[in-house]
Amino acid sequence: MKSTPTNPGAGTGELSPAMQAPMASNHPDPVAREAFNRMYAERARREAQRPAIEQAGREALERLYQVAKRDTGQSRRVASFLLGLYNGTRFPFDLTDLRGLDYALFEDCMAVLRMDYQPRQEVHNYVPQGGQKFEQLAKDWRLVDRLKDGPHTL
Repeated sequence: MKSTPTNPGAGTGELSPAMQAPMASNHPDPVAREAFNRMYAERARREAQRPAIEQAGREALERLYQVAKRDTGQSRRVASFLLGLYNGTRFPFDLTDLRGLDYALFEDCMAVLRMDYQPRQEVHNYVPQGGQKFEQLAKDWRLVDRLKDGPHTL
């Protein structure tokens, strides 16, 4: 039997006014009801943390974007990371490249990734004219666009 949350709009990904109230399952099986209630509590906890996660992610994104525009040993890796979030099909990112970043930049990448876990918008949209700016990063770093430059093995 399917559990029906007491809040309409559950599962939409948006925090509707109805979802601001605690959710509770009315599933007839007590084990399933408890599992659903744990899931609802976890979702409420994540939603409560979302504003802080987004704020930290936005601040980290700005720092990372500034690094990606520079010409340092880590700038290319940061640009590749950002472009992977922008369009991972076109610009695949090797996660082992994160090992080559200093810890502060690594933490900034994690903050942006946390923000992008359940995004309200695409990561480049947090940057004014972000689509153009991210495309320029790809050109500046001569990063291979896997769709435009033909098939490549990853």
